[in-house]
Amino acid sequence: MINMEIKRVIVGPLEENCYIVTKNNQTIIIDPGDEAEKIINVCNDLNVVGVLITHHHFDHTGALKEIEEHFNIKEGNCPNIGFETIKNPGHSKDSVSYYFKEEKVLFCGDFIFKDSIGRTDLESGSDIAMIESLKMISKYPDDLVLYPGHGDKTTLGYEKNNFKYYYKFDR
Repeated sequence: MINMEIKRVIVGPLEENCYIVTKNNQTIIIDPGDEAEKIINVCNDLNVVGVLITHHHFDHTGALKEIEEHFNIKEGNCPNIGFETIKNPGHSKDSVSYYFKEEKVLFCGDFIFKDSIGRTDLESGSDIAMIESLKMISKYPDDLVLYPGHGDKTTLGYEKNNFKYYYKFDR
């Protein structure tokens, strides 16, 4: 039996998904984009041990400083509760996802959304890097559940059907 709980807290004017992930009685906060007080209230009775960021755009980091101060934690300096960090540049050059293999869960920030992918026309975005990242993630299991930075969760298998439409940029 897998002991993992995922809470989604939608924050800020861009309705960014902040995830509160608890596994083995340890909680990490992924992408505290805004509304620190709202996030803190959800975490009040939890053992918060770390905070992770999928990329450093304002809508994913707006409440980071307040979260770090409140819980006395530092971004990236958290115990590994069973995840792998996967680099997936494209939306931004620092984009990463957090892969929980045992639970078949991927927190992917603005890399992949339900029925879409992240924009590549912002600073440090790249069509070519996005295509390479999509090809790389395509090797992962189809039943992998994707938790994106905005909108509803989806599965990799469902999203792979759309990838061929993005490869038109491939040169």
